[in-house]
Amino acid sequence: MWTELDWAPLWLTFRLAGITTLILLLIGVPLAAWLAATQSRFKPVAETLVSMPLVLPPSVLGFYLLLAFSPNSALGGWLLATFDLRLVFTFEGLVLGSVLFSLPFMVHPLQSALSALPHSLSEAAYTLGRSRSNTLFTVLLPNIKGALLAGIVLSFAHTVGEFGVVLMIGGNIPGVTKVASIAIYDEVESLNYAAANLYAGVLFVLSFVILLAVYLFNRRALRAA
Repeated sequence: MWTELDWAPLWLTFRLAGITTLILLLIGVPLAAWLAATQSRFKPVAETLVSMPLVLPPSVLGFYLLLAFSPNSALGGWLLATFDLRLVFTFEGLVLGSVLFSLPFMVHPLQSALSALPHSLSEAAYTLGRSRSNTLFTVLLPNIKGALLAGIVLSFAHTVGEFGVVLMIGGNIPGVTKVASIAIYDEVESLNYAAANLYAGVLFVLSFVILLAVYLFNRRALRAA
């Protein structure tokens, strides 16, 4: 049974989750640091936009991405004509949708942890002549390893479980946009519950192991502290 399973959707899912998590790490850390430190009047707006995927139905976000980046739209047509970049029904489109949809799972843990750190850490670093970026990466982040790990794991796991967004903007193209959640849906539609169970079982076990590792790490870190 295992040898008959099409592993392509699973490998595509893990590839999507890995790339998405890496991008979220690159943009989520500075964004969380800014949100934790800023007193700008635009902060509530920025926090609202970051948090929207938590309350917005995935199909809604996917639908608007589909409209925005369709080759028939102004933005989608410009990207296609200028950069030969097509974001609808492509893997690149899945990455974009996944980054937007999983953004709060990276930003929120980091923002909360950075906000809880004493201001004296940053002030001492600035007194020693360190820049803001240097202070963030060499002083602040090492003190919130648990939150950083949580953001990485939650972003990865959340991307693995996506359905609505990837279906709307990516469709169901084997080897290109057919991730595991779409494969499960296809197998259920075909009444092939055995294959659907195998896909679902792999995702279930993976999610359980990842979350268990995070909780064990945080528990060990608290004991060490």
